[in-house]
Amino acid sequence: MSWITALPFPPRRAAAFSALVAVATGPLYAQTAPTAPRNDDDQPTTMRAEEFSGRPDRELNMFRNVEVTRGATGITADTACFRQVEDEVTAQGHINMWRFGDRYKGDALQLNLETGKGWVLNPAYHLQMNNGQGKAARIDFLGENQALVLDGTYSTCEGPDPDWYLKSSTLNLDNGRDVGTAGKTVIYFKDVPIVGLPAMSFSLSGARRSGWLPPSIGTGSKGAAEVMVPYYVNIAPNRDLTLYPRYIFNRGLQMGATGRYIGETERGPYSGETHLEVLPNDRVAKRDRWWIDTLHSQVLAPGWSYGWNAHAASDNEYPSDFSRTVAASAERQLLRELRTDYWGHYWSVNARVQSYQVLQDPASQDPNNPNAAALRVPRPYDRLPQINFHAGRYDVLGGFDWSADAELVRFSHPDDTLVQGNRANLVGQLSYPIVRPGWFFTPKAIVHATQYDLDNNVDPTTKEQRNRISRVLPTLSLDTGLIFERQSGLFGENSTQTLEPRLFYVRTPYKDQSAIPNFDTAVAGFNYAQLFTENRFVGADRVSDANQLTAAVVSRFIEPNGAERLRLVVGSRYYFSDPRVEPRVRLNPSEAPEVTRSDALLAASGRISEAWSFDSGVQYDAQSRSMYSMNYGVQWNPAPMKVMNLEYRYQRDTFGLASGFRNADVSGQWPLSRRWYGVARASYSLRDRKLLEGLVGLEYKADCWVFRMGAQRFVTALQTTSTPIFFQLELNGLSRLGIGNPIETFNKSIPGYTRLNTNVGRP
Repeated sequence: MSWITALPFPPRRAAAFSALVAVATGPLYAQTAPTAPRNDDDQPTTMRAEEFSGRPDRELNMFRNVEVTRGATGITADTACFRQVEDEVTAQGHINMWRFGDRYKGDALQLNLETGKGWVLNPAYHLQMNNGQGKAARIDFLGENQALVLDGTYSTCEGPDPDWYLKSSTLNLDNGRDVGTAGKTVIYFKDVPIVGLPAMSFSLSGARRSGWLPPSIGTGSKGAAEVMVPYYVNIAPNRDLTLYPRYIFNRGLQMGATGRYIGETERGPYSGETHLEVLPNDRVAKRDRWWIDTLHSQVLAPGWSYGWNAHAASDNEYPSDFSRTVAASAERQLLRELRTDYWGHYWSVNARVQSYQVLQDPASQDPNNPNAAALRVPRPYDRLPQINFHAGRYDVLGGFDWSADAELVRFSHPDDTLVQGNRANLVGQLSYPIVRPGWFFTPKAIVHATQYDLDNNVDPTTKEQRNRISRVLPTLSLDTGLIFERQSGLFGENSTQTLEPRLFYVRTPYKDQSAIPNFDTAVAGFNYAQLFTENRFVGADRVSDANQLTAAVVSRFIEPNGAERLRLVVGSRYYFSDPRVEPRVRLNPSEAPEVTRSDALLAASGRISEAWSFDSGVQYDAQSRSMYSMNYGVQWNPAPMKVMNLEYRYQRDTFGLASGFRNADVSGQWPLSRRWYGVARASYSLRDRKLLEGLVGLEYKADCWVFRMGAQRFVTALQTTSTPIFFQLELNGLSRLGIGNPIETFNKSIPGYTRLNTNVGRP
């Protein structure tokens, strides 16, 4: 074989066709933008063949086993001709061309090495990015950055007979403008056409670009069929807009839009999102329907920001009629808030105005329902306005910590029969932590000072008006504990076991607060963190009297890498005197106080092995000698796409505070065969003997596509349920087609769920 090394010739852009992979993305999948242009500048050109003829300074003919290479680009063929003056290569027979990982095969090729113009006949290609491959009748290289594909196909499936592919009559790829345009495109699955488009455009780099998104066909919360065809508008790199025209067959045309933005000014960053839905003249409800969510946050100057968070709906039934998830159907108190924050190194100020729109459950408005009153959603007080101030320092004056929290708020309510008014509150704290290796001791003093200026407030004891009320209460606490460590061989691994006993004493004198209205205060949930707080209430309207001692022991098993493998907690609160500030949590309000009894908390969580994990907690009410609440949960996750979850939750009735429940929850994802996977969830109320949420689905995983199908049932209101169905065909690297959004449903409903094609696109 003979070989010739020629001078470097200009870079060419025949590989512009590699951008065809972006056909598969559009705005649906975000991909990494291409790096700096790759070329073979200053690289020698080597030509090899069994036989050479012609004049090297004009025209060089090559025969049998021809190979032309330059840097990362190469061509092999049966015969080839290099024209020096035109700087052009032509080749025939068994063409193979490769460039930066992309490969092409064809019958004939012509390429001008200076301009990048040329063509290849009957090419088959394989692109390194996204494993894209296909065939075409011809590819014309129109320049260094532009190519025209005629009668081309594209797929991410391996092999000569792909399960799916798209076919386009013309495909123009312009790397310079990062734009691809196609005409008369048809998507085939198992050689059956499933989607046809007269034209389409897309970004070659996978960057966001305006265009139609895949249509969605499904059912709403009331089972009505609907079709949605979203359109994505790429306004700017930091702003976009998605339009959601949705036709609901029994209601009419609903228009939706979601706008997002993020950016930064010379003063600081800002971001926000607004979602709007409008259904003019709902044919079922006989009125206009709408919903809006809007969020914004912005830094105005160093240490100063503002923002808003607002939600609104046209009517009470909107979540029941249009929600597609359990969380959305349960959203009944819609917040509307405007705030500003200003802060320094040791202090901060927050001011806000806040109000609510309350959407009542339709069952609570049924005059024939005996439980209608109990079902009504309470409306929180508006804060018009609220101003908070916080300041604090650590380790000052020889080791003291101090903090001060002040609040001024005006409570307003549309119900004139409720008490309204102003509240000024100040909480000052001073502590002296003594922390040493293996132990700590922290005494603390707290002062609560509150002033009320009320409208039409009646003292329930004297039945007289008390519009001005003052309250000052001190609190003393002592917090101390020990920390022991030892080496442990739990589960056969070298780990560190800790033993951390802790005592926490609180003393707050009793003061009658029955004349003070309750604007925003509730009993705090009983958990490990709440065991070590001075006040059992959250909010400033109540300060609990306390003469109590909390004792707890925590044991943790820590792996050598610092990960916590297991945690065991036992805690109990002992009351030297029964708390008298209402409300008190009792199983029965007629019970006599048991001042020597205490609540107990037991909790355990961790990983038994790499596959097994669990979480459990029990709250025992020794006062009534019964369980107040308990939860047990276990997860088995031996491998990706294999997970089983089991959970039991119980809470008894608490008179005047909360209704109890007893629920069991089972969920999982598991392979049924080599390619079939099952997903399911059942959340069942053992107390009401009613299914709260049910989900069943099937998934099929092929090499280059995934099929999903299933149905879900959940409660949207007391007397209504939603039963959406869904199926989806995902063509890897192209799009998702079908009814509903099973991936979102599976992710939210099944802890530990794994998408079958995790290496493709976004979740």
